[in-house]
Amino acid sequence: MGKKLYVGGLPYTTTDDKLRDLFAQIGDVDSATIIMDRDTGRSKGFGFVEMANDADAESAISRYNGSQYEGRRLTVNEARPQAPRENRGPRRF
Repeated sequence: MGKKLYVGGLPYTTTDDKLRDLFAQIGDVDSATIIMDRDTGRSKGFGFVEMANDADAESAISRYNGSQYEGRRLTVNEARPQAPRENRGPRRF
Protein backbone atom coordinates (compact mmCIF):
# COMPACT_ATOMS: atom_id res chain seq x y z
CA MET A 1 0.00 0.00 0.00
CA GLY A 2 1.29 3.45 -0.89
CA LYS A 3 1.44 6.73 0.94
CA LYS A 4 -0.59 9.89 0.67
CA LEU A 5 1.60 12.96 0.20
CA TYR A 6 0.87 16.61 0.94
CA VAL A 7 2.10 18.94 -1.81
CA GLY A 8 2.19 22.63 -0.90
CA GLY A 9 3.41 25.75 -2.65
CA LEU A 10 1.77 24.85 -5.95
CA PRO A 11 1.06 27.54 -8.52
CA TYR A 12 -2.64 28.41 -8.53
CA THR A 13 -2.83 27.32 -12.18
CA THR A 14 -1.86 23.70 -11.39
CA THR A 15 -4.54 21.15 -12.29
CA ASP A 16 -5.10 17.60 -11.04
CA ASP A 17 -3.66 16.31 -14.33
CA LYS A 18 -0.51 18.46 -14.09
CA LEU A 19 0.05 17.28 -10.53
CA ARG A 20 -0.44 13.65 -11.56
CA ASP A 21 1.97 14.05 -14.49
CA LEU A 22 4.64 15.60 -12.25
CA PHE A 23 4.57 12.74 -9.75
CA ALA A 24 4.17 10.07 -12.44
CA GLN A 25 7.79 10.88 -13.39
CA ILE A 26 8.74 9.13 -10.12
CA GLY A 27 6.33 6.18 -10.14
CA ASP A 28 2.73 5.01 -10.28
CA VAL A 29 0.20 7.54 -8.99
CA ASP A 30 -3.11 6.29 -7.60
CA SER A 31 -4.64 9.77 -7.34
CA ALA A 32 -3.75 13.46 -7.50
CA THR A 33 -6.09 16.16 -6.23
CA ILE A 34 -5.75 19.93 -6.04
CA ILE A 35 -7.73 21.42 -3.15
CA MET A 36 -10.18 24.07 -4.33
CA ASP A 37 -11.82 26.89 -2.40
CA ARG A 38 -15.50 26.01 -2.24
CA ASP A 39 -16.62 29.66 -2.42
CA THR A 40 -14.46 30.86 -5.32
CA GLY A 41 -13.72 27.58 -7.11
CA ARG A 42 -10.03 28.55 -7.31
CA SER A 43 -7.05 26.49 -6.22
CA LYS A 44 -5.81 26.92 -2.67
CA GLY A 45 -2.23 26.22 -3.80
CA PHE A 46 -1.90 22.76 -2.32
CA GLY A 47 -3.01 19.22 -3.00
CA PHE A 48 -2.55 15.55 -2.25
CA VAL A 49 -0.95 12.73 -4.22
CA GLU A 50 -1.36 9.05 -3.44
CA MET A 51 1.60 7.03 -4.69
CA ALA A 52 1.12 3.33 -5.46
CA ASN A 53 3.91 2.20 -3.14
CA ASP A 54 5.99 3.48 -0.24
CA ALA A 55 9.29 3.45 -2.12
CA ASP A 56 7.92 5.74 -4.84
CA ALA A 57 6.46 8.03 -2.19
CA GLU A 58 9.82 8.35 -0.43
CA SER A 59 11.53 9.02 -3.77
CA ALA A 60 8.97 11.72 -4.58
CA ILE A 61 9.55 13.42 -1.21
CA SER A 62 13.31 13.36 -1.75
CA ARG A 63 13.05 14.64 -5.31
CA TYR A 64 10.42 17.36 -4.98
CA ASN A 65 10.54 18.72 -1.41
CA GLY A 66 12.21 22.13 -1.65
CA SER A 67 12.40 22.02 -5.44
CA GLN A 68 11.11 24.69 -7.83
CA TYR A 69 7.99 24.07 -9.91
CA GLU A 70 6.81 26.82 -12.27
CA GLY A 71 8.61 29.42 -10.16
CA ARG A 72 7.26 28.22 -6.79
CA ARG A 73 9.09 26.29 -4.08
CA LEU A 74 7.32 23.02 -3.28
CA THR A 75 6.77 21.45 0.11
CA VAL A 76 6.27 17.69 -0.14
CA ASN A 77 5.86 15.40 2.85
CA GLU A 78 3.76 12.54 4.10
CA ALA A 79 0.20 13.73 4.68
CA ARG A 80 -1.09 13.79 8.23
CA PRO A 81 -4.63 12.67 9.02
CA GLN A 82 -7.16 15.48 8.86
CA ALA A 83 -8.00 16.87 12.29
CA PRO A 84 -11.65 16.63 13.29
CA ARG A 85 -13.57 19.82 12.56
CA GLU A 86 -15.55 21.72 15.10
CA ASN A 87 -19.23 22.06 14.22
CA ARG A 88 -19.84 25.79 13.96
CA GLY A 89 -23.47 25.60 12.93
CA PRO A 90 -24.95 26.62 9.58
CA ARG A 91 -22.96 28.84 7.23
CA ARG A 92 -24.15 32.41 7.01
CA PHE A 93 -23.95 34.52 3.90
